[in-house]
Amino acid sequence: FDWDGTLLDSAPLAFEAFEKSFRDLGIPLEREVYERIYSPNWYGMYEALGLPEARWPDADTLWTSHYGEATAPLVPGAWDAICTIRNRGYFLGIVTSGSRVRVRRELRDLGLDGAFETVVCNEDVANKKPHPEGLKTAMRHLGRRPPQCCYIGDSPVDVEMGKRAGVRTVGVVSGYPSSRNLSSLHPDF
Repeated sequence: FDWDGTLLDSAPLAFEAFEKSFRDLGIPLEREVYERIYSPNWYGMYEALGLPEARWPDADTLWTSHYGEATAPLVPGAWDAICTIRNRGYFLGIVTSGSRVRVRRELRDLGLDGAFETVVCNEDVANKKPHPEGLKTAMRHLGRRPPQCCYIGDSPVDVEMGKRAGVRTVGVVSGYPSSRNLSSLHPDF
């Protein structure tokens, strides 16, 4: 699974954190601009907003601080889906662009510690989505090969990553702007 938008209903909190972060950096972020430039690769957003690369670490720190002010809830039905899939004997993993500290905190706060056999986060890979490194790392941790796996995500980069890794893909529409373009990559389901 992807985490944000797929299992965690984080889109409203993410926008609020971006809005506050960029205000702190002296760059107003209007909703329509966010909708147009949003990408799970935040550096693309920073670039689109004209934030100098030297300030990107500041933006990351601010976002983490503002986002950490609350915990997002699970997407409706996510808890039941996780339990049902686990009870059927499937191995579960997360491959996310999120930071390990944040994702582990959210898993703990939501009572999902131990629900996933592997969690691959931003810090665990050199190549970001849609590169398949994260998904291949998760499959290696699970001892599984592509024909045995599928990847469930809410953005075009999730579907592209899954296809590049050779697994079946499942698209889930979320509140993130990039989710609107999900069908353009033709997920398997």
